[in-house]
Amino acid sequence: QVQLVESGGGLAQAGGSLRLSCAASGLTLRLYAMGWFRQAPGKEREFVAAISRRGTSTSYADSGKGRFTISRDNAKNTVFLQMNSLKPEDTAVYYCAAGNLDGYSVNMYDYWGQGTQVTVSS
Repeated sequence: QVQLVESGGGLAQAGGSLRLSCAASGLTLRLYAMGWFRQAPGKEREFVAAISRRGTSTSYADSGKGRFTISRDNAKNTVFLQMNSLKPEDTAVYYCAAGNLDGYSVNMYDYWGQGTQVTVSS
């Protein structure tokens, strides 16, 4: 059974940092592209960042460019999202996802975690 478990969320002040982790089990992480998405109350789930299977290619939504960094450790079956210079508008539930393509659409991903809440106070 495939499981993606996010951790590292919580409360941060504006300008602060958080590092999210996504631990995968039941699949070989190196065979999958990985993405991070987020969903704020009343809004659709939106793309945050993606990384290719080997980690050689990354992409970011404009909202996170220069502030967020996605990385992966295939040996540990874990993907990370380092978030710096946090803003109140980054408040959302953050989800990791695994798929065949490191794209920006939710439809490109087959497996999803349950999410971790990130709250940024002003």
